[in-house]
Amino acid sequence: MKTSEIRKAFLDYFQSQGHEVVASSSLVPGNDPTLLFTNAGMVQFKDVFLGRDQRNYTRATSSQRCVRAGGKHNDLENVGYTARHHTFFEMLGNFSFGDYFKQDAIRFAWQFLTETLGLPKEKLWVTVYHEDQEAEAIWLKEMGVDPERFSRLGEDSNFWQMGDTGPCGPCTEIFYDHGADVWGGPPGSPEEDGDRYIEIWNLVFMQYDRQPDGTLEPLPKPSVDTGMGLERIAAVMQGVHSNYEIDLFANLLQAVAKVVGTEDFDNKSLRVIADHIRSCAFLITDGVLPSNEGRGYVLRRILRRAIRHGNQLGMKDLFFHKLVAPLVAEMGAAYPELAQAQPQVEKVLKLEEEQFAKTLEQGLRILEQDLADLKGEEIPGSVVFKLYDTYGFPADLTADIARERGLTIDEPGFEKEMEEQKKRSKEAGKFKANYHDGLEIASASEFCGYDQTASESVVTELFVDGEPVQRVSSGQQAVVVLDNTPFYAESGGQVGDVGFIRTSGAQFDVTDTTKERGAHLHHGVLTQGELNVGDTVHTEIDNSRRQAIRLNHSATHLMHAALRKVLGEHVQQKGSQVTADRLRFDFAHLEAMKPQEIKAVERLVNEQIRANTEVTTELMNIEDAKAKGAMALFGEKYDDEVRVLSMGQDDFSIELCGGTHARRTGDIGLFRIVSEGGVAAGVRRIEAVTGAGALAWVDESEAALAGIGALVKGSRDTSLEKVQQMLERVKTLEKELEKQKAKLASSAGDDLLQQAQDVAGVKVLSAVVEGVDGKSLRDMVDKLKDKMGSGIVVLGAGGEKASLVAGVTKDLTGKVKAGDLVNHVAQQVGGKGGGRPDMAMAGGPDVANLPAAIGSVTGWLAEKL
Repeated sequence: MKTSEIRKAFLDYFQSQGHEVVASSSLVPGNDPTLLFTNAGMVQFKDVFLGRDQRNYTRATSSQRCVRAGGKHNDLENVGYTARHHTFFEMLGNFSFGDYFKQDAIRFAWQFLTETLGLPKEKLWVTVYHEDQEAEAIWLKEMGVDPERFSRLGEDSNFWQMGDTGPCGPCTEIFYDHGADVWGGPPGSPEEDGDRYIEIWNLVFMQYDRQPDGTLEPLPKPSVDTGMGLERIAAVMQGVHSNYEIDLFANLLQAVAKVVGTEDFDNKSLRVIADHIRSCAFLITDGVLPSNEGRGYVLRRILRRAIRHGNQLGMKDLFFHKLVAPLVAEMGAAYPELAQAQPQVEKVLKLEEEQFAKTLEQGLRILEQDLADLKGEEIPGSVVFKLYDTYGFPADLTADIARERGLTIDEPGFEKEMEEQKKRSKEAGKFKANYHDGLEIASASEFCGYDQTASESVVTELFVDGEPVQRVSSGQQAVVVLDNTPFYAESGGQVGDVGFIRTSGAQFDVTDTTKERGAHLHHGVLTQGELNVGDTVHTEIDNSRRQAIRLNHSATHLMHAALRKVLGEHVQQKGSQVTADRLRFDFAHLEAMKPQEIKAVERLVNEQIRANTEVTTELMNIEDAKAKGAMALFGEKYDDEVRVLSMGQDDFSIELCGGTHARRTGDIGLFRIVSEGGVAAGVRRIEAVTGAGALAWVDESEAALAGIGALVKGSRDTSLEKVQQMLERVKTLEKELEKQKAKLASSAGDDLLQQAQDVAGVKVLSAVVEGVDGKSLRDMVDKLKDKMGSGIVVLGAGGEKASLVAGVTKDLTGKVKAGDLVNHVAQQVGGKGGGRPDMAMAGGPDVANLPAAIGSVTGWLAEKL
């Protein structure tokens, strides 16, 4: 069976057993900030297992794309050296959320393997947790597994848990026996680490909740979580021992070999590249871009490791991006999003290849020099750090090279260097304090703010300094929780509402609104009276502020759609902030926007504003929303029922959004982009204004233009022409000034020649010149060297700092290097410099020491010549 056929057979089988076929989630987890990447099929169902998320099904099956190349689960360094390690793999899984349990889970697995796939029972080996007598009885008595092919193992092997506390339970594993000609023993034996018996499927029975004291409490709804590596079962079905011999990899390896020009199919570098193109392409498809931190850094590590292995195979040209097309041919049918993202993936990979190619050869040369001087078998941490910091070599890439040479790297030393670098670096930014952390909130709030700006509500909870209270007095800062509220809580980039909460004798000024565990938290200060839990209150938001926010938020959606039309569908939101004053939008794009692209986006958005279509909101389930074309954000978690926001002609923009919006697009009035720039690798930021804010911006621009016109003695209409004329005049004058400087320098140079001295038979000229800039100083030295024929020149000039230039005629560079000479002088003015043996420049802040420094030249040269 082909890999694609196995995937389909698995999903079809479990669908026939009443399971909902659920699409693979993104490699960027949407509901687990503790994970770098999705590394198992259960990740997208984690909240379902924990009871925090309700689905309209109790059985599910999926083929989940996974990455294990960073954090706790990291297989990167083993890729290429083993038969089964990958950075990217697909995990087949079936899941029960309080529905069936051990008996059906075991029956499904055994039936699929032995009947659907037709694997011989005598080739399978089963393990259970040694205390799980229920699972043991099902295997031996109901499934009829041979007791001779059965193992009872301990907690390390057959007990699964999500963390130190929380859901956990025993598991049962199924192994495939590759035959006696492969070394290794069955699980639990001294030879279990061999390759004869390979685990193909793990069935986890989540039946306990581990308490902080270690005790196990039964879960009210025991569940099932299974995982079977598609590549591993494909190797079994295709009668090969290595995953890299299955059909999918065989075709990829052929493509890699063709691109790099080799026929050595046993070379591990081919396997590394074939594995790495999968993880890199899917990570970029899921919105990850190369960077120097987090997920982007892991992507960069994988990518650069692949490029280095291409270099090992003799590739000096760009090649890695050419493998996207063969990958799409293999996996595009199963994952249409990969095929759709192909142009963007190729562009990102090519750009990263170009950047790394500039330093790869030089970095490898430096490493070879360090290895030549190496004493012992460990590369020092300082060398590993230098390669990382200067040449972009991730530590595991250096470790990979070391491994090929039978060496190791000093990991603790490298980490120490990294920590010291972090201490030297300035803090990148400040983040808003999560000032509701630790509040023990017991109630929830109903949000009525989509249609109302005021409400009659009841105070359900009060907090002062993080502690629950029954009463708040005048002057106290507090957090108020209401049973219902029109105040929008900060979410999805939209800031929280402000306003007031009143009773007949009290007023609470709301300065911010946030949300925690279903409760809207109104932050502020009680300016008069007394507020008690149970009080009936009147609430009212600052409606003019809300209206400005609504316009900006709706404009954000229109702009997102316009960006995708102008720049391409690779554009994905990477963050946003919507306030009353302006909107800020971060998005994935590799290059600065061209002026005409910015204007095209503005034009499209303003066209939709002028069309004045109604902004509509629908509540529907997530699958219907996606079918309608609603755009979901990578890494975001959505409930089964979502708000779908549509606006513009012909559904110009359809997105999932819980924010507040304009009634009609025409309410926005006017849209103008005020800035566009980069904020991170592959991430751009736009700031824009709408409505009254846009009109104010236009007024300011008009005033500035009129001011420029007045300065150049022109009008608003002629100011551009006048400024251009002035710039041309300035350029002409600058050229004339340069000519005059050159004449003065030449004249001064002729006079300086008379000051040349004889030092050990060599003409030496050292002097301080006035009113000469760095470029003119360098030109003077060049001309003086030519006129001297043979000799040494050192000139210095003052100013805000001391400038130095040293020149040595080529016949003397064997005796004196210009760089050494200029550094001798520069140290005396608090600086340093460098350059070619015949010409070097330097500078320093201590201008007062310049005459003495220049005066030391002849003495220094007397010792050298």
